[in-house]
Amino acid sequence: MHIVTVVRLVPDLLEEIQVNEQGTDIDREWIGVKLCEFDDHALEESVLIKEATGATVTAVGIAVEGMDRVLQSAVARGADRAVKIDCGEANPDSRALAKLLCEALAQLKPDLILAGVQTPEDLFGQLVPFLGALMGRPHASGVTGAQVEGNAVVIQQEYGAGRAARLKLALPAVLGVQSASQPPRYVSGTKLRQAIQGTKIETLSAAASAGNNGAVKEMRRPSRGQGAEMIDGEAEAVAGKIFDALVARGLVGGK
Repeated sequence: MHIVTVVRLVPDLLEEIQVNEQGTDIDREWIGVKLCEFDDHALEESVLIKEATGATVTAVGIAVEGMDRVLQSAVARGADRAVKIDCGEANPDSRALAKLLCEALAQLKPDLILAGVQTPEDLFGQLVPFLGALMGRPHASGVTGAQVEGNAVVIQQEYGAGRAARLKLALPAVLGVQSASQPPRYVSGTKLRQAIQGTKIETLSAAASAGNNGAVKEMRRPSRGQGAEMIDGEAEAVAGKIFDALVARGLVGGK
């Protein structure tokens, strides 16, 4: 069995985010990047399935600065192969990335594909359904656990209000992982150094850049309002002040 795990670098939101001079994107020249948290969980779930079934795990990412270290870390965590896709597109959107991955996966021939359910730049989690549709394979997101049973994968899918469902998907399938069955494992410095020295990262070249399907016209920081007004007093007086404020803003009719 062959599992492919998609790993993506995303902006580190703990750092200060600046908008570029053109006002169309964040300034990526100085911002730090890190492995997407949800992809981290997808990698852990892949390794857990490997340990349970003897599968082979391949970590796949787009060839951008910093990806080599992410792939080496994936090998230190338990992945068997590391592959990066040279596509000439520095920041493909989710639909473009799905096309690039679909092309690469045709060469890798996986039985199961795992990716994080979303990223800060793919808030609606479009990659997994796009990829599943392009491949013509069953797909599911919000996955919090997966076990392979014969020619199918049984998953736990999380819903709101603490509810979950168990679904069975025929293989090959594409899963968007929200959280692994257990927390991502710690990698010691020794293991990471061994992976850095011993990992051969393969490169696949896309036939052509997929190209983004849309362009950001404007990006800016949200404007600051006038601040909040705190209203004190008895309930009837407070209600009157709230009503007057709503009237002043034209949200309700006057008395």
